[in-house]
Amino acid sequence: MSVYDLFLDFAFASIFILVGQFLRAKITFFQRFFIPASMIAGFLGLICGKQILNVIPFSGAIGSYAGVLIIMIFTVVGVNGFSINKANGKQEANRIVGFQLYRLIVFFIQFFIPVTITVTVIRKFFPNVNEGIGILLAAGFSGGHGTAAAVGNTFNTLGWAEATDLGMTFATVGILVGIFGGLIFIKWATKKGYTGYIKDFKYISGELKTGLIPSENREAIGAETISPVSLDTLCFHLSMILMIAGFGYFLNKNILSVYVLSGIPDFTVAYIFAMLFFFVFGKTAVYKYVDTGINDKISGTCTDYLVFFGIASINLTVIVEYAVPLAILCAAGIICVILTVMPLGHIFVKDSWFEHAIFCFGYLTGVFAIGFVLLRIVDPENRSKTLEDSAMTPLSGFLEIAYWSSFPALLAAGKGWWIVGINLAAFIALCVAAKVLGMWHKEPLAERRFYGIDAD
Repeated sequence: MSVYDLFLDFAFASIFILVGQFLRAKITFFQRFFIPASMIAGFLGLICGKQILNVIPFSGAIGSYAGVLIIMIFTVVGVNGFSINKANGKQEANRIVGFQLYRLIVFFIQFFIPVTITVTVIRKFFPNVNEGIGILLAAGFSGGHGTAAAVGNTFNTLGWAEATDLGMTFATVGILVGIFGGLIFIKWATKKGYTGYIKDFKYISGELKTGLIPSENREAIGAETISPVSLDTLCFHLSMILMIAGFGYFLNKNILSVYVLSGIPDFTVAYIFAMLFFFVFGKTAVYKYVDTGINDKISGTCTDYLVFFGIASINLTVIVEYAVPLAILCAAGIICVILTVMPLGHIFVKDSWFEHAIFCFGYLTGVFAIGFVLLRIVDPENRSKTLEDSAMTPLSGFLEIAYWSSFPALLAAGKGWWIVGINLAAFIALCVAAKVLGMWHKEPLAERRFYGIDAD
């Protein structure tokens, strides 16, 4: 493979992504169900690629790009760091703590239910299926294409080559479940009166439908922190991300895997190194020239290309081979995310419960973008404080990194019941904690408050 093969692969991907955005802006079906342009592009690439029509000469490397792109994405997460805001008042603190308990509870569900089904049902009827397929469902649903690529690559290094294709399939199904299922839930909730900030599903802004932002609503994507006389600002940020990501990869492949421990995911090392960068430079003059908004756009661009290549490179032969286990686990995943809204949503979140629950439903079926879109529909002005509550603690991010880094090796070693036990115990412990702390809510739904409407 030459550098020109790489160039052409991304050129073809870019054509499909632009076509995907055009179709999103023009076709009512895609607008009505908020299908991301990169997903439309991915399916077009799959159809036009070598497996079906064979009209686009993609190189044989398109299945490997996701692994590199996910390193970039996790590097941005680490470099951007985090901040912990102080809650104002006991009521505010209780709401935030309750929501964080809820987020962790629904997160653990996506592990112990699919992995339990894997070790009890799927392995019984399909004994040759790797136990790791259960966690691939969680990676695809709660993590999206990026995490599915990362976990799939980890399994690949452990000897399971089909894992990435299966993970990408779960991620694609997850996003579709998030979009279609989220809209069904929203229509149901508006009829029931559970939404406090919209009363009719019809009133949705045009930019959410088409993806095109009118000139009066456009915002700058970042600040120019470096003078172009010296260096372009985007080049500065991209160089920083590439430097850290590349060093993390080099460190893992040439030092850690050789002299310390093999099998550590590349994205984990890059993320840790990026976090060290944040901790060392976050309070210094150096970090004053880092614009996290620009970094987010680099990450978002990598994510869009990752979604495209992830879908376009899915091996259909693998999907056919694993059709029954895939169908069983997808059904399990749908049950998990339904529980996220009903009944767990109104049990663990008291006020503006549906807005918080539908946001969690969205990001647990793919990416935060789906949760954000669903939240924007039911709470256009974020009066429910869902986004602030979600950003209040980095604990879930650290937990996910630990899970994606360690669980594949345990499952590859046949320790599926360990995963079930760990997550079931965590689920029960958090439910007990919620009960003890008075965050197990039984108030009638009609009596729940909506922030910004009847809250003082």
